[in-house]
Amino acid sequence: MKIQKAYTATDIHVAGEAFRIIKDAPFIHYQSLLELDEQFPRAYEEEINLLLKEPRGFAGLNGCLVVPPFNREADAAVVFFNHEGTVPFQYGGVVAVITALLECGHLSPKESNEYKLETISGVVSVHAVMKNDEVISVKLESKPSQVIQTDLPLNHSGLNTQYSLVQSDRLYAIFNKSDVPFELHLDDLAEVQKWGQTVNEALSSNDAISGVVLLDDSLLESGKIKTVTFRRDNYIVRSPGFGTAAACCTSLLAKGGISVEQPLQNESIFNSSLTVQLVKDYEGGQKYIFTSRGFITGMQTYVLDPTDPLSAGFLLK
Repeated sequence: MKIQKAYTATDIHVAGEAFRIIKDAPFIHYQSLLELDEQFPRAYEEEINLLLKEPRGFAGLNGCLVVPPFNREADAAVVFFNHEGTVPFQYGGVVAVITALLECGHLSPKESNEYKLETISGVVSVHAVMKNDEVISVKLESKPSQVIQTDLPLNHSGLNTQYSLVQSDRLYAIFNKSDVPFELHLDDLAEVQKWGQTVNEALSSNDAISGVVLLDDSLLESGKIKTVTFRRDNYIVRSPGFGTAAACCTSLLAKGGISVEQPLQNESIFNSSLTVQLVKDYEGGQKYIFTSRGFITGMQTYVLDPTDPLSAGFLLK
């Protein structure tokens, strides 16, 4: 075997969503994190294909490039990316990165449990608790969420339902599970996927919508909601969704479905979960505190053989 390139990565899942963290990318010149972010899609095109696409990656895999910070307040800097290029911010990525840095010894634990990560969206404050050399809890604050519109009819002959538009980390169309005949269980996955595809087709004229959410609020009294989030390419987001949780809470608050003080556990279709709680309610929207946790699933060295016919990778969605 000939080795043309080799990269060491740490793989982490956060509530089921997978992140691949790299620290040894090829050197390029940049004067700021924003400049690195702008150069990234071109300068690291081969690395994106190698590390995220099949056969070494898969359609839902996220990437995080960790570099030394520019901001003196920050402990580290990170560029988030996926198969299409860089991403301004990822809540789950923050949890994954701080977990990897602390558990792998790249950051020394602080008595305060307070850390800061520099992103192109600003410096993010993170509260990470370690016990027995493991990060057992990570908390971070959300961006503002607000309801844009409610009770919008869906124009599709096969569906009789309404939805709300909520702006969180992105714009979500939120539907209630009470309008569908199936449950949010893995046993009903085929029906869930079919529903998501149908709704995405019905909303195809609205490019502003980034995610479609099916919300089960039947367990609100016990402090739980259950959600499934579809990307516009019909891919089901593997985690319960940080932005999804904030958007759903904002929608429920607007309808009087939950109290201001009530923390909620957001569960996925396969019962992974994260916790969300309101911390600020003001005219411009609501802010929340997320509580989650990441788990290291592997540390691998990925290599590229120059004779490999699949060096550019591929994706099956």
